[in-house]
Amino acid sequence: MKKKMKLVMVGNGMAGVRTLEELLKIEPELYDITVFGAEPHPNYNRILLSPVLAGEQTVDEIILNSWEWYAEHNITLHAGKKVVEVDRVRRIVRAEDGTEAHYDRLLMCTGSNPFMLPVPGKDLKGVIAYRDIADTDYMIETARTHKNAVVIGGGLLGLEAANGLMLRGMNVTVVHVMPWLMERQLDDVAGKLLQKSLEDRGLHFMIGAHTQELVGNEEGRVQAIRFKDGTEVAADLVVMAVGIRPNVELAQKMRLHCDRGIVVNDTMQTVTDARIYSVGECAAHRGVAYGLVAPLFEQAKVAANHLAHFGIGRYSGSLTSTKLKVTGIDLFSAGDFMGGEGCEEIVMSDPFGGVYKKLVIKDDKLVGACLYGDTVDGSWYFKLLRDGRSLQDIRDKLMFGESNIGDTGHEGHSKAAGMPDEAEVCGCNGVSKGAICKAIKEKGLFTLDEVKKHTKASASCGSCTGLVEQILMFTAGGDYSAAPKKKALCGCTDHSHQDVRDAIRKEHWLTHAEVWRGMGWRTPDGCASCRPAINYYLISNWPKEAKDDPQSRFINERSHANIQKDGTYSVVPRMWGGHTTADELRRIADAVDKYQIPTVKVTGGQRIDLLGVKKEDLENVWKDIGMPSGFAYAKSLRTVKTCVGSEWCRFGTQDSTQMGKDLERALWAMYAPHKVKLAVSGCPRNCAEAGIKDVGVIGVDSGWELYVGGNGGIKTDVAQFLVKVKTSEEVMAHAGAFLQLYREEGWYLERTVHYIGRVGLDYVKKRIVEDAPGRAALWERLQFALDGEPDPWFESAQASVDVRQFTPLAPAGGTTHAA
Repeated sequence: MKKKMKLVMVGNGMAGVRTLEELLKIEPELYDITVFGAEPHPNYNRILLSPVLAGEQTVDEIILNSWEWYAEHNITLHAGKKVVEVDRVRRIVRAEDGTEAHYDRLLMCTGSNPFMLPVPGKDLKGVIAYRDIADTDYMIETARTHKNAVVIGGGLLGLEAANGLMLRGMNVTVVHVMPWLMERQLDDVAGKLLQKSLEDRGLHFMIGAHTQELVGNEEGRVQAIRFKDGTEVAADLVVMAVGIRPNVELAQKMRLHCDRGIVVNDTMQTVTDARIYSVGECAAHRGVAYGLVAPLFEQAKVAANHLAHFGIGRYSGSLTSTKLKVTGIDLFSAGDFMGGEGCEEIVMSDPFGGVYKKLVIKDDKLVGACLYGDTVDGSWYFKLLRDGRSLQDIRDKLMFGESNIGDTGHEGHSKAAGMPDEAEVCGCNGVSKGAICKAIKEKGLFTLDEVKKHTKASASCGSCTGLVEQILMFTAGGDYSAAPKKKALCGCTDHSHQDVRDAIRKEHWLTHAEVWRGMGWRTPDGCASCRPAINYYLISNWPKEAKDDPQSRFINERSHANIQKDGTYSVVPRMWGGHTTADELRRIADAVDKYQIPTVKVTGGQRIDLLGVKKEDLENVWKDIGMPSGFAYAKSLRTVKTCVGSEWCRFGTQDSTQMGKDLERALWAMYAPHKVKLAVSGCPRNCAEAGIKDVGVIGVDSGWELYVGGNGGIKTDVAQFLVKVKTSEEVMAHAGAFLQLYREEGWYLERTVHYIGRVGLDYVKKRIVEDAPGRAALWERLQFALDGEPDPWFESAQASVDVRQFTPLAPAGGTTHAA
């Protein structure tokens, strides 16, 4: 057997591991592969750190190659080991802990380092760059304990960091020295539109500001940023996102030729040593070091070909495009969008509608594009730009997009259906429509995750996700919608949430034991994931028959209060529609004094939160306050937020306060798959923020408008219009029917927005709006389920509350503790 060659890779990032993937496709047995990575993680998608910071994804979800992948391909991975020395004569790589590996071929993928402004205070605690998982984790932790953040740099990365920190609850100011945001990717018009949109979301900007120094406190932590004009801005966290530099420290130590990066030729071999290759942000090809993923993956394919001894690929450089990854903002640019001598510009500007398009033409060819607000044709413009196609026959329709060009041959069809097989869908990974269709048909793919796994399409920046889904629906047809791959409820079973819910309804099961026995549970008593879900499905399917199991609820629901990080509890009494009385306020104040409750706070849902209540005091606090439970701890109705409406407001068209109180009194004891929030606004000015609630009601001159599926959490989702009605009774019936439909069909821990996304708004409208008898039946079932539901604070026996949990115990030492 021929002895394998040894390939060592320094760096474990996206470009390097993509090179290994390409190499393993064409020559899986040529090398013994060893990888050194400075971070203690397997290969992950660095592009998606922004959604992790924003709370839209987790670190586990952005892992590209798991630990198991390295093992399956016999790759030795030294994670968390930084290489500090390479002996080119003996061909040995050495890490800082002494680990060594011999190589026949070496792949340098050291990436880049963030640039830190050389200003006084840059080494203070709380001053970081934004580059890796550690930086992201640090920002998330800081956001939990601090309030003010400053991001220096209004480029792509800086804006994504600022948006994520804002969504984590911080007050964020972006400092940018240039006249407009993202000046390398946008012209001044688009840059200012972007700034306005981000300001509307809550970000603050200081444009043209020059940082002079970072000011620290006595503990050595940053507390402010000072500018050259003498002004200051408070800052508990400073994120520098002012650019990156190729990481060539090791390469220079190895005496490799470096100029803007490790200099490589068209085969990605270093010009100094033909045994050594380099790809990624550390490599300089024809004087350019690329920082975007698409060209790096093109480099990876060429390097893999030559490492496999194919020797047929050449890298000649890349044309790049930019897309912003801030939820709800569509932005695209490519080529020479600034124009210049000999260029013509076609511009469409609608500032009120938030749409701006600028196409730059030279010699009858598209050379640049800048799109804001409407980027659906970005990939088509990019293709025109790369192909250098003459625009003579389509110039008059060019601004209006691909669907308006008569020779595309897909009028009346989706964009996916009309694309030729050779059309590129995923620019990052160079995946064509034909490749995706072939994989779907040959491998029987039904889900987006499966397409990502087998083709890499949509697996990098995610900007082509919508188009990939279109292709999946078009190619898989009915199989895509009717046969999605099931996700197991938990590790105790292969059954999905829907399987369990259907079986409980069909078999009329009333206990956990019947479910476990009837569905062949692997774990006799379930786990922390499935027990609460089964408990909810039992009591929601068979109210007044199935018995609520307190031990299958989370600690907050067992204690009927929110546990805080110091072990004390938060108590939130219910205030109907945010309305209260002097007597209620006196009782709250007396309880605060009597039990020495340290913090009293008004919540966003117009209620009063008592924070720092000792567990042994909970029962007496409830009794002394004498107000119903606010259920702030449960998967249930939380609040019905209201404005003052027509009773007091000169703009009010309907009595929103009374409508809110009526809704809350009718629904207050309602358990649901997840927490539910309602709001009622008395006029379209919408002071109660009904547009981001699970059920939002807005008063208009002729009645009420109902919206459903809103969510004001880390990822804000705007509610969708359901129906317009005339009377308060109709509001109650439609809102109640929708919530009962959600109660009966939603999966445990699935918010209303995700339930609607799964079943479709049209389905909800058919069940609630178009089917009057069905609506009435749903509303009746909800009333039956809620009739006689006890208040857990005052009817603890009926609510199955074990009050012994609040009783102090006196151990042998005499010290008293809560049970």
